Amino acid sequence: MEQSASAHAAVRVLVVDDDEGIRVLLQSILAAPRFDTSGVAGAAEALVATRAQAYDVILLDRFLPEVDAVQLLTPLRVAAPAAALIMLSAVDDVDGRVQALRAGADDFLTKPFHVSEVIARIDAVRRRGQVAADDPETVRYADLEIDVAGRRARRSGEVLPVTPTELKLLAFLAANAERVLSRGQLLEHVWGYDLATGADVVEKAISTLRKKVDAGRQPLIQTVRGFGYCLRTEIA
Repeated sequence: MEQSASAHAAVRVLVVDDDEGIRVLLQSILAAPRFDTSGVAGAAEALVATRAQAYDVILLDRFLPEVDAVQLLTPLRVAAPAAALIMLSAVDDVDGRVQALRAGADDFLTKPFHVSEVIARIDAVRRRGQVAADDPETVRYADLEIDVAGRRARRSGEVLPVTPTELKLLAFLAANAERVLSRGQLLEHVWGYDLATGADVVEKAISTLRKKVDAGRQPLIQTVRGFGYCLRTEIA
């Protein structure tokens, strides 16, 4: 595994790409002292790396030689639950982006990319996972418990495989349980987007979150048509 020099409190980044040129480029962009960046060429190496060390961000190529990287998102999420996952792809395909985001990616970046955009995307996904000073460390509603500081969500004691962005969305809904939140409020608080740029981000995220939180259980995430979404035990 290739690794650049590290620094105290540096953002730990893992680049997973079979293209050595991309790995070298990203390691040169994401260099010390701000970043501590490692690079691996394939899925097996990525799983070994994430089990051996905690990473803050994983940059994952969409098309690896041995596996479709979408299939790698779940095991990576298990191995590195606190890491933000950004998918990289040379193909600008809407269906592919949606598939990756629904499978657990936090963001999607199309190649070729600009240096400033890579860093901006990393900053954005990390902001989503950070705990604001006035946010409660633990939020509970019904049998749902969100440990915001520990970046874990549980329902009836079972750990939910949520991404950092989904965790922030769920925590915001739980902190405002039984209160209807508009799409605009969710976009602003969780993504920092406005309605013009957010498009259907909220709908897709809610749909994915429902599958993780409510599948086989009493539904908590409710849609209030014409208004927005809320957490409540009673069906709207």
